[in-house]
Amino acid sequence: MAGEPEARESESGLPIAPVYGPADLTGWDPARQLGEPGGYPFTRGVYPTMYTGRPWTMRQYAGFGTAAESNARYRQLIAHGTTGLSVAFDLPTQMGHDSDAPLAHGEVGKVGVAVDSVEDMRVLFDGIPLDQVSTSMTINAPAALLLLLYQLVAEEQGVPADRLTGTVQNDVLKEYIARGTYIFPPKPSLRLTADIFKYCAAEIPRWNTISISGYHMAEAGASPVQEIAFTLADGIEYVRTAVAAGMDVDAFAPRLSFFFVARTTLLEEIAKFRAARRIWARVMRDEFGARDPRSLMLRFHTQTAGVQLTAQQPEVNLVRVAVQALGAVLGGTQSLHTNSFDEAIALPTDKSARLALRTQQVLAYETDVTATVDPFAGSYAVERMTDDVEAAAVDLMRRVEDLGGAVAAIEQGFQKAEIERNAYRIAQETDSGERVVVGVNRFRLDEEEPYAPLRVDPAIEARQAERLERLRTRRDRGAVDSALAALKKAAGGEDNVLYPMREALRARATVGEVCDALREVWGRYEPSEVL
Repeated sequence: MAGEPEARESESGLPIAPVYGPADLTGWDPARQLGEPGGYPFTRGVYPTMYTGRPWTMRQYAGFGTAAESNARYRQLIAHGTTGLSVAFDLPTQMGHDSDAPLAHGEVGKVGVAVDSVEDMRVLFDGIPLDQVSTSMTINAPAALLLLLYQLVAEEQGVPADRLTGTVQNDVLKEYIARGTYIFPPKPSLRLTADIFKYCAAEIPRWNTISISGYHMAEAGASPVQEIAFTLADGIEYVRTAVAAGMDVDAFAPRLSFFFVARTTLLEEIAKFRAARRIWARVMRDEFGARDPRSLMLRFHTQTAGVQLTAQQPEVNLVRVAVQALGAVLGGTQSLHTNSFDEAIALPTDKSARLALRTQQVLAYETDVTATVDPFAGSYAVERMTDDVEAAAVDLMRRVEDLGGAVAAIEQGFQKAEIERNAYRIAQETDSGERVVVGVNRFRLDEEEPYAPLRVDPAIEARQAERLERLRTRRDRGAVDSALAALKKAAGGEDNVLYPMREALRARATVGEVCDALREVWGRYEPSEVL
């Protein structure tokens, strides 16, 4: 009929009708698909009161340069009201190399903080009481090392391990799919993940042992459906690994957590979060037989979409981040990082980092989104979109299973190819103008305003090398060699590697030396190109 609006497609390519009504929810069963907040299937949120009791954790992600510089930023964030820290590590640390290694040249302190030993970790958290702050660490292949360094620093502060709270990302499978900071092949990497689960269950019981991440897949171009499907498929692989290692599912599943992106497409993002909770609850109950309700809860951290930030008219990113953060909150996130508006240009300045935090504080304290739980429940549009996203994600997860599971699919290049295909579609739509990006292909300025970004001092690399030289001179080399030998023996057998790893780090072994010891036993991962 002339004059009727045309249907649009969501980010995942699913239809969005111009109008939704009762007919779109034919056969919809609120008791089965919604439940109550805090109850199965957790569509409406993992806790009965959600933000009506207290807001989400405002966990701002930061880290750059030296440990001392990052420590100063953390103190500022805490002073401005941050309720949780999130540590960014530089690429050499993420890849298990010391700052003075040839492969580290030019990358020290650039995209995060350089941490080479327990001495750097001590400086990083100087003056920050680790029994009072929750810390998330974005580290994957060498996650065990950074967690143990954190524990050793807490020990020096007099804080027992059972008082520590936080999360270590520890999601190496998504590195093979979308990000590339892997070290070891998949099999020993999964063994290391299971060892972390066991170690934390015994030693650091309040710690979240993994943050299974779809964020980096989304940054690489994954659609919302691909993001949750591939992330949950990875989660299933981790659970299977732990169960195969002899762990009871209810002994570790309550400490699993997830990490997703929030895009500007508000309604589909809300639907995505709700659908993900429902799928995970069903998988844990029906496939793994979990009995503890906490094992069924998909608890997640959200970060606003860095890939959607633009260097053109960067102040417009303030609007984008506010919309993205609102989607995360309405979708029921447990913690949130809001990107700074200048991150498409360089590291955030103090002012832009503060503005990012203030965005969350406005949502929490000046709006009414914390006054009621799951305000979109029963919305014709959101409930239908939740069902559509769920069905599409389950279908994609089934394709992963048909290939033999997440690891087998990774080895066949399935997830990577699917994400790259979607990224190409997005690029084509942006180039043609079909997808509007304000300030980039529409509403441009003839001349951009000048902006002075924060830059990392290149002398940091030399200073880190000097610190390492002093460390190696002062320590007991015999004790280090003995501890590394014990680590290699455990890695070659079936003992939990975290215990000898902890003693090696206590003896002042460096991150690079520990990873090199494991490389000797487990080898390095060499990706194969799959066409």
